[in-house]
Amino acid sequence: MLEPAASVPERFDVGVTVQRREVLHGRPWMEHPVTVIHDGDDCLAVLLEPGSPFTFFAHPFGPHPWSRLEAWSGSTVLQIQRTGEAHAAWKFFDAQGTFTHWYVNFQEPFVRHVDGGGGGAFETADLGIDVVLPADGSPWQWKDVDHPDAMVAAGRISPDDRDRTRMEAHSVGARLDAGERWWSSWDQWQLHDPVPESPGGV
Repeated sequence: MLEPAASVPERFDVGVTVQRREVLHGRPWMEHPVTVIHDGDDCLAVLLEPGSPFTFFAHPFGPHPWSRLEAWSGSTVLQIQRTGEAHAAWKFFDAQGTFTHWYVNFQEPFVRHVDGGGGGAFETADLGIDVVLPADGSPWQWKDVDHPDAMVAAGRISPDDRDRTRMEAHSVGARLDAGERWWSSWDQWQLHDPVPESPGGV
């Protein structure tokens, strides 16, 4: 689990490039640049675009699963996370800029590191389980539900991490079944649009 900053950090400036850094067992494992779209109201939104170059770090655990890749080759993704939340909402767009699906990524609550120029980095760690919400409104689906068990077996996360992640996933799933999504204020947001009036949601 990532340790929170000792004091409330500054916010990132909108439009700056920051590093989204994955940390494993307290040490950097991988990072890549993203662009800050919004930072306020306990909501950090960044844009991941194709070609974002990956930087990998030597780590006692071994190489990152994506270490064979040089850069993000997927579509453009808006990544939205709230302070203290162990998941993020990712909005995927295709090559033409059309929204394709929402994706809930279960991850460690992010920790922000801000430099004097308004940039810096934020750290998190993937926890294995995901949820996919198709753009056409069809029922949401679990993804990679067995990954936490495999991650425990490999020593990547602890059994407590796995159990905590499953509790978080169950909570999010129950809210989805009730029609509740804190990121719903971003539903109409398209690439290059202004930030919605209530980006933090409910």
